Amino acid sequence: MTTTLDKRSAATGGRPDAKRRFKPNRSATGYLFVAPFMIVFIALFLVPLVYAAYFSLFREQLVGGNAFVGLDNYARAFGDAALGEGIVRMALYFFIQVPFMLLVALFLALVLDSGLIRLTRTVRLAAFVPYAVPGVIATLMWGFLYGPDYGPLTQVAEGLGLTPPDFLSSDLMLGSLANIVFWEFTGYNMVILYAALRAVPTELYEAAAMDGASPFRIAWNIKIPLLRPALMLTLIFSIIGSFQLFNEPNLLQGLAPDVINSSYTPNLYAFNLAFVGQEYNYAAAVSFVLGAVILAGSYLFILLTNRRSRS
Repeated sequence: MTTTLDKRSAATGGRPDAKRRFKPNRSATGYLFVAPFMIVFIALFLVPLVYAAYFSLFREQLVGGNAFVGLDNYARAFGDAALGEGIVRMALYFFIQVPFMLLVALFLALVLDSGLIRLTRTVRLAAFVPYAVPGVIATLMWGFLYGPDYGPLTQVAEGLGLTPPDFLSSDLMLGSLANIVFWEFTGYNMVILYAALRAVPTELYEAAAMDGASPFRIAWNIKIPLLRPALMLTLIFSIIGSFQLFNEPNLLQGLAPDVINSSYTPNLYAFNLAFVGQEYNYAAAVSFVLGAVILAGSYLFILLTNRRSRS
């Protein structure tokens, strides 16, 4: 026994724990791999966020420059009628656009997963391609289609002797914006739901089919309940995207300036406050109020969904 220990000590230069001392620390290695992302995340997200929060506590004055005003900008934002109207308008837009978009995305995902149609890859790609089109290009394209004087839809209606609808009027503008976003993001949500369906074990479907369940019963009783986490994810993304709507109304404002004003959406309002009205401090406060509304809406949705699933 002594001879064996002496040999090990001689092999390690008289240090029996040398191998343990130089053993790499796995936790430190993990932090090294995460470090590049964390550096970029802190530099490009957390630091600007903290600076914007600090900036929102001041107010630019003609005499004296920036003066500390505490929460006065937030008090002004909570009493701002233009901001409130924009938030209510986006909530209405959410209830108009999101349910229809997710129902169509769910239907497409179920049809593709059922295997009842041919050219599945082609259909999946065709549904996803609009998401690959930049939002600015998509809005310009649909703005051309909506054009009341030169748009193809107007020309078709006039050719048929019908009165062309004014898609850029105050009554139809919200629906026109919803249609653009529906065209852009239905395929994106379909891919999320389709990927979740492909992760479900096929044994569940086979067992249900052997018990005599029809394809509709399999979809309703097995597939849709198992899609609940994916549906929650798409709904949360939709809540965030709805209240952050900017590109579409900003570009259509040039076609309908009397309908889309500077505060049509909260994001557009914050942009105009900062870069048109030069109210950078107040725009920062409006942005944080909008973030709080999005956070509260997402949390409320998750809370209600969890309570319903437990009951």
